[in-house]
Amino acid sequence: MCRDCACGEPAPDPAAVPASAPRELTLHTALLQRNDAGAAALRQRFAAAGVRAVNLLSSPGSGKTALLEALAQRLDPTRLAVIVGDLATDNDARRLQAAGVPAVQITTGQACHLEASMVAEGVHRLNHQGISLEQLELLVIENVGNLVCPGAYDLGESLRLVLLSTTEGEDKPLKYAPIFHGADLVLISKIDLAEAVGFDRAAAHAAIARVAPHAQVLEVSARSGAGLDALIEALGLALPAVR
Repeated sequence: MCRDCACGEPAPDPAAVPASAPRELTLHTALLQRNDAGAAALRQRFAAAGVRAVNLLSSPGSGKTALLEALAQRLDPTRLAVIVGDLATDNDARRLQAAGVPAVQITTGQACHLEASMVAEGVHRLNHQGISLEQLELLVIENVGNLVCPGAYDLGESLRLVLLSTTEGEDKPLKYAPIFHGADLVLISKIDLAEAVGFDRAAAHAAIARVAPHAQVLEVSARSGAGLDALIEALGLALPAVR
């Protein structure tokens, strides 16, 4: 359970709600307002630096880190940085660093999402490593693996990207509609495994269109490289030079 958004708790019986309930609502509203203020400040910083910030969301194991490793092979890694959020360990940050990408880890403990203040701390850590926002084209915020809580928290991003892995099933957008509804771009990842796992691509596209009709949808594979050029274009970056 998240420390402040109360995900996973059963809905209360209205007859059993104590008189103090309005205080809890006020506190939650205040938390989101404080986060939104921090996100607005981050958005201004990103815009002033000319860097595009992407909030990358998905369930655990959908391939966020593998996708970033694949992008690092096609892009100038000095123009890319990643802030990684996880409940524990710095495994993903170390993987990205090994791929040549400046990356810092934010360990959230019991929090099932990143917040604007955590992203600000990540930016500070990057700066401490000599990585300024002004030298970057793309800052990726790899959120905690979760398709519920992160959707409520603005991180100052200019693009919200949600991954749907073929190994998760094509009905995830319908089960977790709010987070997909907030997406600007939806990636169907591990598309190279679609046939092997019996993934219904038409059903997946129909589900995404139902809950997020405004979102661009791409099919990608970190392993085969399928769709990566289209993703780079969607991120507003220059395509890699032909080698």
